[in-house]
Amino acid sequence: MVTDIVANITKIRQRIAVACARCGRDPHSVKLMAVTKTVPGELILQAVDAGINLLGENYVQEAREKIDQLNGRAQLHLIGHLQTNKAKYAVKIFDYIHSVDRRELVLELDRRAKAASRKMNILIEVNVSGEQTKNGVAAGAAVELVKSIAQLTNLSVRGLMTMAPYSDDPETSRPYFQALRCLRNEIARAGIPGVQMEELSMGMTDDFEVAIEEGATIVRIGRAIFGNRQ
Repeated sequence: MVTDIVANITKIRQRIAVACARCGRDPHSVKLMAVTKTVPGELILQAVDAGINLLGENYVQEAREKIDQLNGRAQLHLIGHLQTNKAKYAVKIFDYIHSVDRRELVLELDRRAKAASRKMNILIEVNVSGEQTKNGVAAGAAVELVKSIAQLTNLSVRGLMTMAPYSDDPETSRPYFQALRCLRNEIARAGIPGVQMEELSMGMTDDFEVAIEEGATIVRIGRAIFGNRQ
């Protein structure tokens, strides 16, 4: 079956607009990220041609293989778990890294960003559900991690990211999205120098409308754009 990527993107943007209307938000305040894990380059370019300018990749190596095809036409964000030994590649490939969750990785990213003569935009991944199978810093430790990063010169904290537990009911994700928003507000109120709590990366194909209602600024959509992965 051929996936109509352009039509899918149009439908998602319409759903974003409706969700924003429900909660009194400007649709332009929500960025649509196309998640491109295992998606062939030609399909990604179709999405870019349809107006997608934000792509999310799960793996450093896969992103390295695709980046030349993009030719700078879209921002590339790392949304998957980052091994410390891949930090040297990540700082050269990605515009943002969403999955920063531990001090060891922070220090290596800072070192590698300095060597690459750049300041790396990062989001802190928070495990708000406390699930053992999920990556992310515990919510109670997030503020201290952000404070420690603020002292470094080559990383810029731009917000938070989370993944809600899988469920067939989008409403079950709401408490986790609320928790991330509250944590974002807590960090913002702390007034940590150099820290910008502008992004909340949360919500995927099955629950992005609930995420928008709870303040998401980036929704990460794969299946609803590209269809089921092969």
